[in-house]
This record gives sequence, C-alpha cells and structure tokens, in this order.
Amino acid sequence: MSDSDVALAAPVELDDQPVWTPPTWDEVVREHGDRVYRLAYRLTGNSHDAEDLTQETFIRVFRSLASYKPGTFEGWLHRITTNLFLDMARRRSRLRMEGLPEDTDRLAGDDPSPEQVYTETHLDPDLQEALDELPPEFRAAVVLCDVEGLSYEEIGATLGVKLGTVRSRIHRGRQALRVSLERRRAMTREASA
Repeated sequence: MSDSDVALAAPVELDDQPVWTPPTWDEVVREHGDRVYRLAYRLTGNSHDAEDLTQETFIRVFRSLASYKPGTFEGWLHRITTNLFLDMARRRSRLRMEGLPEDTDRLAGDDPSPEQVYTETHLDPDLQEALDELPPEFRAAVVLCDVEGLSYEEIGATLGVKLGTVRSRIHRGRQALRVSLERRRAMTREASA
C-alpha cells in the first residue's frame, strides 16, 4: 500500500472497530489526478479523450466510493480508468467522433495541469504512435505493464481476465510494437538516405 493509499484510506476507530472514512473530492483529485491523466493519455493517445476519460474516472470513483473496500486505491483507479477506456474504445468502433478545437479558455491554477505533467514525462512520439495502432485490449495490457509498472496479477485483476490472457496480450502487444517500431525505423532510414 502506498503512502497515498494510507492517507486516503485512514481508518477511524469507532467502538474498537476500524471504520474507513472516504476521502474528499479534492483529496482524491489532488493526489491521483496527474497519474490518472497520464494513464488515460497513454491509453487514448490524445489530450481530448484523456481529459474525458480522466473526468469519467473520477465521476465513477465518487459514485462508487461508498462501496469501495479499503485496499489498493491506485489499483482500483487503474481498473476503473482501464475499463472505461475499453468501453470507450468499443463505442468508438461503432461511432466515430471528432474532438473540438483547443481554442477554449481555461482557468489557470497554481498546480501544473495534467497535460503539463504528461508533457514532462511523455513517451517517445514513435512509441506513442505504435501504441495507438494496437488493439485496445493489447494496448491496455502493455501500458499497464511496461509504462505503469503493474504486475501481471494486478493487470489481470484490473482487466478482469486470467493470468494466461494477460501474458498473451502483453506478448502479442509487444510483438506488434516491435514490428511497428522496426517499420518506422526502416522508413526513417530510407527517408534520410
């Protein structure tokens, strides 16, 4: 359990029975907003969808917070974010939508925006494009393993699939990434020759 899980899931003693006190909206967003946005961006590949996915994740968190059983809060957030991404990918396969232009005004805050945090810790553009080409199930497994650092067991719990399925998706996703990156390198060499 991380320090943030301890801070968000601090038990309160009541008649010698520990009772979990749910965190406030501000506590959850401040503590986990950047991490959820980074995962959402890496899964979706663009800022518009990542912002939508981050917002939907926190809405789902607060709808479900009363039924949350104290444990790994970050794992729970990963599971919600990933499941919402997979739902979004399924819907998108049936309906294609275009994002709005980025000329909308935003209120400035003291903290860096989730997008600024992502920019500071971005993936290589070729790698992000190769990830974007993967089917959503493979992309989710590879991102959770290789970018977020989750174990195969945690990924299985997050995606709701068996360990063998996790291994297969990661293996096949990595193979597809390797082929895509080798193709990109070859195209770059040909263009510079």
